[in-house]
Amino acid sequence: MADLRVNFAGIQAPNPFWLASAPPTNSGYQVQRAFEAGWGGAVWKTLGDPVINTSSRFAAMHFNGQRVAGFNNIELITDRPLEVNLKEIYETKKRFPNHAVIASLMVEPKQEKWHEIVKKVEAAGVDGLELNFGCPHGMAERGMGAASGQVPELVEKQTRWAKEAANTPVIVKLTPNITDITATAWAAVQGGADAISMINTINSLAGVDLDSWNTVPNVAGKGAHGGYCGPAVKPIALNMVAECARNPEINIPISGIGGISNWKDAAEFILMGAGSVQVCTAAMHHGFSIVEDMIDGLNNYLDDKQLASVEELIGRTVPRYSDWGNLDLNYKIVASINKDTCINCNKCHIACEDTAHQCIDMLTSPDGNKYLQVREEDCVGCNLCSIVCPVDGAIDMIEIPNGPPMTWNERQTAIEQPIA
Repeated sequence: MADLRVNFAGIQAPNPFWLASAPPTNSGYQVQRAFEAGWGGAVWKTLGDPVINTSSRFAAMHFNGQRVAGFNNIELITDRPLEVNLKEIYETKKRFPNHAVIASLMVEPKQEKWHEIVKKVEAAGVDGLELNFGCPHGMAERGMGAASGQVPELVEKQTRWAKEAANTPVIVKLTPNITDITATAWAAVQGGADAISMINTINSLAGVDLDSWNTVPNVAGKGAHGGYCGPAVKPIALNMVAECARNPEINIPISGIGGISNWKDAAEFILMGAGSVQVCTAAMHHGFSIVEDMIDGLNNYLDDKQLASVEELIGRTVPRYSDWGNLDLNYKIVASINKDTCINCNKCHIACEDTAHQCIDMLTSPDGNKYLQVREEDCVGCNLCSIVCPVDGAIDMIEIPNGPPMTWNERQTAIEQPIA
């Protein structure tokens, strides 16, 4: 079995699967249950001045028969007294000394406030701190969370304040509600962060009830934007992790968050540079026991790839992630329909004919049977037909020779060079 132990910015954990700061880490009872189930670490639900949370506070997007394809919440930080949380953190760490316990923190953007809370939580025995600069609702209206996380100068300043008092590693949790997440990641680096985590939730409104005209969720008939997470946000999160991982100026560990529901999702984040992964929605949907399949799946995957440890997987795909201008414009693939597998549902033909490049013909064989065939000379290899096809293996995308490699940047350079 591969070694799943991680050393994330100096924080040791038996595996890279951590619970994110959220409802599943609201109490010592929950975190201890999670560790018993197999989770390697937990980021405690954000500590600060307790708030009063609303009722109701959650909503979900169900799509095409899948429950909780996306998840929305308007819940804020802990509504439990700091002293109670600190007592439970101490008890949890004492009972599980080899598991990672990280405290998520959010206070006013004042130096003395950061010094005070850092010292208190470190005295409780945490392995690290996560500064919550990402919460997009409620706290942001008070100048905290995303209100700080959207301003690089505030990210840098508050990170520095936390580092002034901290003896444990400081992780900065970044908001995705920004044009360029590398700007705030760089600010965290400048402030002395030991690591970054991303993404926090995305500004969202889950829906509107067409009978009552209330927002979903609503509180006594009024609604507010919340934070979006769950499987639907994975591509956004994966891109942001990748952008930071490939930036040479952001050379610190990354904890990946956003839509991670199984070991495959986790492996993708790790390949794109994450040294640990944090999970919330999937645990809320299915319970803590999902980590068993995550551990088994990642172990088997590493064995199949003949890798001795999970840390050998970190960042393997990062060198393959680049800018559009560096892509080979002469690389060509075309669709090929397997007649033996095709069920003649015609989805590929409809999609191509109406919304793509009209290169799939509906033909009739000598015996009168209808079949579909791709005109390779007109196929641009967009993948749409293979995406809409409901049958695995019915459509293959095949590479064909198309000349030497040439990128857009190379093409432009050649055009702009003066003739000797």
